[in-house]
Amino acid sequence: MMRKHTKEAVAVIVSLAVTITASAQNPFITNQFTADPSARVFGNRVYVFPSHDIKAPDGKNLRKDWFCMEDYHVFSSENLVDWIDHGVIVTQNKVPWVKPDSYAMWAPDAIERDGKYYFYFPATPKDSTIGRGFTIGVAVANKPEGPYIPEDRPIKGVRGIDPEVFIDKKDGQAYLYWSQGNLYGAKLKANMLELDSDVFTLKEFPAKGLKEGPYVFERNGIYYMTYPHVENNIERLEYATSDNPLGPFKFAGVIMDESPTGCWTNHQSIIQFKNQWYLFYHHNDLSPRFDKNRSIRMDSLFFNSDGTIKKVIPTLRGVGLSNAFKEIQIDRYSHIGGATIDFIDTLNTFGGWKTFFVKAGDWVQYNSVDFGSSKARTATIRVKAGADAVLQIATKQNGITAEAKLVKRSGWHDVEIPVKKAPKDVNDLVIRLTTGKDVEVDWIKFK
Repeated sequence: MMRKHTKEAVAVIVSLAVTITASAQNPFITNQFTADPSARVFGNRVYVFPSHDIKAPDGKNLRKDWFCMEDYHVFSSENLVDWIDHGVIVTQNKVPWVKPDSYAMWAPDAIERDGKYYFYFPATPKDSTIGRGFTIGVAVANKPEGPYIPEDRPIKGVRGIDPEVFIDKKDGQAYLYWSQGNLYGAKLKANMLELDSDVFTLKEFPAKGLKEGPYVFERNGIYYMTYPHVENNIERLEYATSDNPLGPFKFAGVIMDESPTGCWTNHQSIIQFKNQWYLFYHHNDLSPRFDKNRSIRMDSLFFNSDGTIKKVIPTLRGVGLSNAFKEIQIDRYSHIGGATIDFIDTLNTFGGWKTFFVKAGDWVQYNSVDFGSSKARTATIRVKAGADAVLQIATKQNGITAEAKLVKRSGWHDVEIPVKKAPKDVNDLVIRLTTGKDVEVDWIKFK
């Protein structure tokens, strides 16, 4: 199968800008809507290939109440805290076989083999000879961040969405999985571009309720098939196990329950990175009133001694250590008492959240802040004070670390206060309103 390596294709697909979008909290990408995160470990970095939700543009004859995606970004991190946006890697109208302006670039995946990186994505074809409905294409790169060159045609014999590729370390065989009503799997040729077996309809999965988004990984000789499934009203994350990559699989349990806020979809990937397992998934944090604009999250995942997966309880805190000397978004709390969380600007949700201390005694706790060996001298609080008040910052190690005496003042401003007792190493912070009322905090940081 031949590819066209044109300068025009490379120029369009390569991102012109590399930006930092840093967050240790959930969601961990906050400058755009993202969903369906496929996480992969390449070298000493984690790369996440999500789909990219946008609001349906006017004049395109698109449903305003449905999913709308036109391109893909890739993000990477070496510590799961600071994320780099490498920009657009594939876009709908620069793939030879994709129907123009179809806005249906749904959940993707990526894998490395023999120094090449293969990006798999579903889309609708423009050529009736390929067929109607979704099929799956491939783009190839020499680096995980691209540039990616799309194949001229999609993979023959595949009809559906949500591709995932698994390479069995036992024998090097690659498998492609996808969904379309059922879950399907097939072997891939060594070129990673063509099927090398019949298509298998994977058995022993729930007969009722939508199931999609297959993601297979292996641990201690057990093959785990994970997938979203609508058991009741919306999707939860489930898994089944087998001793063979193509099954038969046996239902093993629920990884994550239905969203308590009613986000209709979920979509997952699971990786091991630096001796810890992580679950990547999505929610509608940045768009609470429209669950077709989603945002990707991650939380730690653990196994029982028998190999079963412990249910993951989603958190706002996410994973990793927060640097004490960068902005700490306390709205992504570990624990909360009395205080409430809201958007800073409800018309621009990408502006993030604020913590509202309504009355004296309200507090939040934010765990795992790394002070290192440096001694903090001051703390800065981005604050809006609706009344005179006192806000305390404490650590479990030192007790009261800093105290801000706030004066009623309109608008946001930064208040710098001295640190009384300098924390060291990793600490949990407690921020408490001790007197007064109506204090809003965007972030705090030390220096």
